[in-house]
Amino acid sequence: MSTNGFETVTTDTARSGAASSSDVGRAQDQLFRDGSARSKYAALIIGRPGLGPLLSYELVVLLTQWVPGALGLALRKICYPWLLGGCGRNVVFGQNVVLRHPHKVVIGDNVVIDDNCLIDAKGTSNRGIRIGNGVFIGRNTILSCKNGDIEIADRANIGFNCEIFSASRVIIGQDVLIAAYAYVVGGDHEATDRSKPVTEQGRQSKGVTISEGAWL
Repeated sequence: MSTNGFETVTTDTARSGAASSSDVGRAQDQLFRDGSARSKYAALIIGRPGLGPLLSYELVVLLTQWVPGALGLALRKICYPWLLGGCGRNVVFGQNVVLRHPHKVVIGDNVVIDDNCLIDAKGTSNRGIRIGNGVFIGRNTILSCKNGDIEIADRANIGFNCEIFSASRVIIGQDVLIAAYAYVVGGDHEATDRSKPVTEQGRQSKGVTISEGAWL
């Protein structure tokens, strides 16, 4: 498919080591396996062991995530970068923006992440999420990794209620415009064995590249 003369979406074979999401189990399996509640919470939400990362995360969330208005914007602008792998200047975090594995999230300058977004860089061996300069992410949008990577280049604009899911690699080029309610996913469930439920057959995962200047 192409729009405005640019190639919009291409897929390629997933990178070795990120081709399958089986390295990261289902959330319910991780929650109810053996182990302490703290270690399971750290694996699912924080991404790092130890008391220090846990206390830092909980303090920032408790004091800033829910706060409305200008005060909330100011608090999150100050405190959210403490959790991130990197954060540029003039980044706006809306109310109830949720971060998971935040140390694997890097954000450039002049970025807006609107209310109720989820930025989830979960994985055991992935790089996580990279967001370039001048990017806008609309409210209720989900960026979700399952041991994959998401790269959003400069000045990309993602509408509200979108989901970008990566179990391998998703790249969104510069100046890409993605309309509301879009779903970008590089892969699918296996469904070749009719004797088993789809949820027990694993996934195929391929990369997605949306070229510079495309409009979806």
